Amino acid sequence: MRVLTGIKPTGTVHLGNYVGAIKPALATLGEPGTDGFLFIADYHALTTLPAADDFKRQSHGVAATWLAAGLNPQTCTFYRQSDVPEIFELTWIIACHCPKSMMNRAHAYKAIVQANEEAGTEDLDAGVNMGLYSYPVLMAADILAFDADVVPVGKDQAQHVEYARDLAIRMNHRFIEEDAAPAEVLVVPQARIDADIASIPGLDGRKMSKSYNNVIPLYGTAKELEKAVKRIVTDSTMPGEPKDPDSSHVYQIYAAFAGKEDRARFAQELRDGMGWGDAKKTLYALLEEELAPGRDRYQSLMANPAEIDDILAAGADKARKHARKVLNRVRAALGLKTH
Repeated sequence: MRVLTGIKPTGTVHLGNYVGAIKPALATLGEPGTDGFLFIADYHALTTLPAADDFKRQSHGVAATWLAAGLNPQTCTFYRQSDVPEIFELTWIIACHCPKSMMNRAHAYKAIVQANEEAGTEDLDAGVNMGLYSYPVLMAADILAFDADVVPVGKDQAQHVEYARDLAIRMNHRFIEEDAAPAEVLVVPQARIDADIASIPGLDGRKMSKSYNNVIPLYGTAKELEKAVKRIVTDSTMPGEPKDPDSSHVYQIYAAFAGKEDRARFAQELRDGMGWGDAKKTLYALLEEELAPGRDRYQSLMANPAEIDDILAAGADKARKHARKVLNRVRAALGLKTH
């Protein structure tokens, strides 16, 4: 089973990303019989036209985060999207099979149009560039270029896999009807949506998100981690007064990292009146124990970006071999010269 997932290099990776995306993906990629593909989706990040220096640093930062978190590039294919030109040739071919009406229904595009309409903006397409508009086509190419069987996504990303499925079926139908290919040319992927994927609260109790500016950076310094934990909002109960673990943001973050016995013990200590200051010290100690080894690896990689580039380049070589096979099947079905 070939599993594929991509990560867009935007902003600082935080604890919520680690719990909700990185750890589950590493577990999936490590399953027996799984052929894992993991990529840095840097071309997707271009839709916001980031500054060059920030763009490069964030791309390196995301790659370093995954490596520091335990990704083994020897046991999967780990690459940078922009290093695989076959993806972009396939994007154009898919775009020529994609109805414009499909892009009109894309969630991200519809959200911007709706916001412009509510704001009374005369041009409903204000703020929409063609990269953002055709984003789902590039995402379909990301998936179809590697014969991905399964794409783990959150509910908000499921539409992209549905589009990839629809476009693969549309193209396969055309090729078979025209006798251009004896069987399906493109593998039709499936979305894997895990309803049990954990999410953790941010400093203010809302879901941890860069959009809310309430995050705890994953691989900041020990001092930054401690300061962030101290800023977690708590209620007014005093030391000695019982506290409800289920309504505690401190406990919810702790529970995402601790084992069953430690969770039970910490919950009981809160019910017995542990003060919030001591509770935050307990949380900080747990996080520091888990994150310190990865932090050291992360800082080492960020100090030597050439090492990151070498790892991604090696992964791109593997990725291109797979993508070239798919692209040649498509080119042959279209009547184009193969490579």
